[in-house]
Amino acid sequence: MAATEQRLSTTVLVIGTGGAGLRASVELAEAGVDVLAVGKRPKNDAHTSLAAGGINAALATMDPEDSWQQHAADTLKESYLLGDPRTTEIVTRGAARGIDDLERYGMTFAREQDGRISQRFFGAHTFRRTAFAGDYTGLEIQRTLVRRAEQLRIPVLEGVYITRILTHEGAVFGAYGFDLKDGTRYRVHADAVILAAGGHTRIWRRTSSRRDENTGDSFRLAVEAGARLRDPELVQFHPSGIIEPENAAGTLVSEAARGEGGVLRNALGERYMSRYDPERMELSTRDRVALASYTEIKEGRGTEKGGVWLDVSHLPRQTVMDRLPRVYQTLLDLQMLDITRDPIEVAPTAHYSMGGVWVRPEDHSTDVRGLYAIGEASSGLHGANRLGGNSLVELLVYGRITGRAAAAYSESLAAQPRSAAAVAEARTEVDGLLAADGPENVRALQRAVRNTMTEHAGVVRDEEGLRTGLAELAAIEKRTEDVGVHPDIAGFQDLAHAFDLKAAVLAARATLEAALERRETRGCHNRSDYPDMNEELRVNLVWSPATGITRESVPPVPEEIASLMEEVPTDGKLQE
Repeated sequence: MAATEQRLSTTVLVIGTGGAGLRASVELAEAGVDVLAVGKRPKNDAHTSLAAGGINAALATMDPEDSWQQHAADTLKESYLLGDPRTTEIVTRGAARGIDDLERYGMTFAREQDGRISQRFFGAHTFRRTAFAGDYTGLEIQRTLVRRAEQLRIPVLEGVYITRILTHEGAVFGAYGFDLKDGTRYRVHADAVILAAGGHTRIWRRTSSRRDENTGDSFRLAVEAGARLRDPELVQFHPSGIIEPENAAGTLVSEAARGEGGVLRNALGERYMSRYDPERMELSTRDRVALASYTEIKEGRGTEKGGVWLDVSHLPRQTVMDRLPRVYQTLLDLQMLDITRDPIEVAPTAHYSMGGVWVRPEDHSTDVRGLYAIGEASSGLHGANRLGGNSLVELLVYGRITGRAAAAYSESLAAQPRSAAAVAEARTEVDGLLAADGPENVRALQRAVRNTMTEHAGVVRDEEGLRTGLAELAAIEKRTEDVGVHPDIAGFQDLAHAFDLKAAVLAARATLEAALERRETRGCHNRSDYPDMNEELRVNLVWSPATGITRESVPPVPEEIASLMEEVPTDGKLQE
């Protein structure tokens, strides 16, 4: 019997119901534009809810000298000069408005006794500019946006997996997908599509992402629609992911733990950041702290389980309970560990895709007419190292801008051609996987991808390892032709896993090929065979299956920002 297929129509379709997707949806609804948001996870449990430490804006509530220009300078400097200056200016200029929007929607920030929004230090920021709500800032932002979406009666389809963006002659006209519970197909017609479906960090074995999120969906959907990726090799490894239990390995201990005074020690008890960044110590950049921890572990000074110690037990108990409640509760739940008394065993964990879909800085439009990408799905702001707290403000700023841009694009259309062939192709793709009855297990192949990426494209990389990784990936790709897909009484999750595998393989190939091309050490990207920065590689690497890798120059930094940037130091980088 043919699958039931629902046909829906909207002006703008938003794929992803995390902070980025909801902020764009809210902007559209407030402007009176018809919008539909679709997510594979429940909207209350989107990945944004895991973001802990805070959100950046140069409000100058704590340090009056702060400015958007200094915020931009810090962001570009720590991007190792790969961040786009135009994107950076848009985000840092618009950050305060992003905070205002959240307050307008009813979000409560931590405040000083006189009522000012409190701001804390985060690594590599010149001033205190990270606003927060305890250490569950992302959860509060998500709750606030969900509440606002409900007030505006924005329709949200939860538990629906988008398999393909529908295009005709280089322009979008909607998307195709299925319901994870009963397999009902959805064909959604839309003038514009905003892609906000996250990054690709789940293709590593130890990651701060949960199962079945950030598997590279955005990368695959965009590329198959005709878009390109930028800097897929630039992946942030957060310094502090927990090691156990195994099913929670990589779960994040917020950077707020270091921001509030937590210290890192190796198994010998040494506070080792003095070797890597003696001035900033634990408040150094994420790439540097992650590399320092990796080096300590690799050189035999790590714990028996392959980690280092993050200790906040010297802080007053009340400080921990007030400022780090989520860290405290998480470790108590997962390990029965009281962090006010004992240190936490942590190791670097794949945390954030700093590269992503290629977009224009003005409106985050892509190569495909009517297709936009925002949040972790996009690229441009972070370069080779993301400052903690910048991702949450980025999704607010560009959620607003892109919502307006998508509405204007729709308004400009005289007509919207559709393609029966494109719909048939999307339908056939799902039918083909449902009929697949080969011997290969999808979950086993996902694990194989994660093992390959962990072994050959982790914190430190080299030519031999990357080439080995590409060879292993080619073998995995061959095996994917023989998968078996078996929906059961519990639903169509196995079909979703098969699409996740497709995404993971594409994202892994893009990452490995770009990492091979970037023959230098810069920010998060450490090449043991090329330990220095190469000025010729101060470029963005743009990837697609059709063209391979091309180099794109980074625009010059405006003088008012450049004058506030110190030279990017390399002391304490890769140590052999």
